[in-house]
Amino acid sequence: MNPELIEKVTKLIVEKLQIQNGSEHNAEMLSKTPRPEVKFWDHTSGSPLPSNGHQAVMEPSKSAKATKDNDLIPFGSYSETKVSGSFVESQRKDVIHPTSGIENPFNPEELQELMSKTPARIGIGRAGLRPKTDSWLKFRFDHAAAVDAVYGDVNEELLKRLDLFKVSTRVSDKEVYIRRPDYGRKLSDEAKQLISEKCRKAPTVQIIVSDGLSSSAVEENVEDVYLSLQQSLKSLDLETGTPFYIEKGRVAVMDDVGELLQPKVVVLLIGERPGLVSAESLSAYLCYMPRAGTIEADRMVISNIHKGGIPPVEAGAYIGTIIQKILKYEASGVSLVQKES
Repeated sequence: MNPELIEKVTKLIVEKLQIQNGSEHNAEMLSKTPRPEVKFWDHTSGSPLPSNGHQAVMEPSKSAKATKDNDLIPFGSYSETKVSGSFVESQRKDVIHPTSGIENPFNPEELQELMSKTPARIGIGRAGLRPKTDSWLKFRFDHAAAVDAVYGDVNEELLKRLDLFKVSTRVSDKEVYIRRPDYGRKLSDEAKQLISEKCRKAPTVQIIVSDGLSSSAVEENVEDVYLSLQQSLKSLDLETGTPFYIEKGRVAVMDDVGELLQPKVVVLLIGERPGLVSAESLSAYLCYMPRAGTIEADRMVISNIHKGGIPPVEAGAYIGTIIQKILKYEASGVSLVQKES
């Protein structure tokens, strides 16, 4: 909102209240006294940023022109506003940047460069006090995709194709799973029995898959990551255990798997918490000999695995090289970093 307009309207209201209360003398003195007003950095005009950062600077206005009939022409070239009684008219006179939607950007080339380097919602422009319609609809669409990712289920056909049998944690209801993360960190008794019956004991590498907080991440990326990782481990001549899928699992569920199967390294491919840029991001958590009581500093993660981040096939091959390093130093997480240095 225009600071000069705020100052002008505030002044009129104060003077009117003073007159109504019978303080005509005070109102007259108040009108003769110069008032400081809040002047904000005008980012569209190329003026330098105030010395105190983003805070407002209190100083007399030199950029507004008072005219008859309470007209006010504010500083900058953003808009021209006319106040007449309680009626406010605004007329936009700026040229909209065709790519970003920003009105009259000071440096269009630099803005375009910034927009090309991030998928974040910058330079989207606005219509009045709200985002433009296209930006708002895109936001709603991305939010809906994030909700679907959290509440969705992984396709059974994918699990069959990758030959992954399914077990679950101690929670079956999705609402409870979201409210109680601790339930997702422990395998159910039935899951422990099934894993003990079907899985190879004490493998070098144990691969597990879980939906986590994004079933979409698993459906979109896990097949390429999994197959690439298997190929990488085969080329490194590393023994792998029997892979399986954990429904509604959290990261620390790998500790229960470590207790049951006693592998040297556990790799958990799990859906990340969805955001408004991507709801299909996968993470790979790795830990050397995870057991009950393992701390988070002993885990390591390769995150942001999706088509807009780390390519899934590339991520699978890279995970193989990290596993090789973990086995060499017999450590993971912070301990691995310390031993390497």
